[in-house]
Amino acid sequence: MRGLAGRFIESRSGSFAPILILAMIPLITAIGFSVDYTSAVQTKATEQAALDAAILSITTMDTASTLAQRQVAMRASYAANGGQGTATLNSFDVSANGTATAQASASYAMPTVFMQIARIPSVAVGVASAVSKTPALVEATFNVDHVSGYWNKTMTLYGLPFGWTSTTTPTAMMKANYTYKPYSYSYTGGGKTYTAAEPKGYGTTTITTGTTDTLVQTQVCTTVGSTTDFTPTAGVYKSTAVAKSGKTNGSTIYFKTTCATTNSAGNSSGATINVNTMDKLYLQMDVPSGPVNPLRSNNTDTSNRLYLGAGYSTAAQKALDPSKYLPVEVDSNTDVDIFAVVPCSETSDQAWEDGGNNPPLPDVTNADFFYSVMGKCDFNKRPSDTLLTQ
Repeated sequence: MRGLAGRFIESRSGSFAPILILAMIPLITAIGFSVDYTSAVQTKATEQAALDAAILSITTMDTASTLAQRQVAMRASYAANGGQGTATLNSFDVSANGTATAQASASYAMPTVFMQIARIPSVAVGVASAVSKTPALVEATFNVDHVSGYWNKTMTLYGLPFGWTSTTTPTAMMKANYTYKPYSYSYTGGGKTYTAAEPKGYGTTTITTGTTDTLVQTQVCTTVGSTTDFTPTAGVYKSTAVAKSGKTNGSTIYFKTTCATTNSAGNSSGATINVNTMDKLYLQMDVPSGPVNPLRSNNTDTSNRLYLGAGYSTAAQKALDPSKYLPVEVDSNTDVDIFAVVPCSETSDQAWEDGGNNPPLPDVTNADFFYSVMGKCDFNKRPSDTLLTQ
């Protein structure tokens, strides 16, 4: 046999075709393996993208969903995104602080074409994915700080539930209603009576919650006038005006306003609103006598009358650098996401300018309605910061 092969190769009279065919067999095999390998790489990329999309999709399912229910939904999403083979949800856990983590894998026996020559009918393609979802806002607690101005006004927190449509009526979840109470100071001198009206304007604010308007907080601001100057302390507001008798100017009057806040029986924290079932939240300021009414946080034409402050954990932290936590005017043409501006386990000072002045008004002292809000966050179906970790 060896001699026959040698004579075949050395023959000058035979055809070159058999030699070429024999020489090309390993070349064709190599090219075929390369084609199958490239196909496997592309398939793996498709499987990975499909699994990533699938595991992300189940983080917004109802919080009561079981592992089995999430796996069914994940597999449906995996297939819809072009995934082949079997996807498995290995785990879905929620930690004590509300952070959710999930791990999934998928495997697919990809049929080969050229590798079958080497009796390799399929190649195993495997991918894995993991995700981490931060806690989302489930509760917000509002407290009035102080409100001023001659115009009566009402700030309302509205919510739209999951699954809402354009025909859904927003739910009024909280109302903070301010009623102005005028105050003037008079004194007699030289046979004339001089009078000055407090220029800033203060009154009474009530906060109610729910569709039944349950009273949870009341703030009453009381003003006293005097011809004696004073230095205001925390929680005391100072304003001045010149007293007049007809066209005759009198003394400068110093107005001292103090505001006392009381919570309803059994309520020590303020107006606590459960937003666990809400998909959208927005604030609306109704100022019937104002030139711009209503003002809404999700209206790009009016949201720049809202001021938002950075979150702080304690009053002591805020006292170390008060300017850091002052409310900042919202940029024009901004749709404010209330879920994003209520910090988890921190307090944010916020305020509204009621329409008496036109933006831009970077100085927050121009605002009229000051309040604070603190958020509580936990695991929720609402989209929040979600990261692929594998």
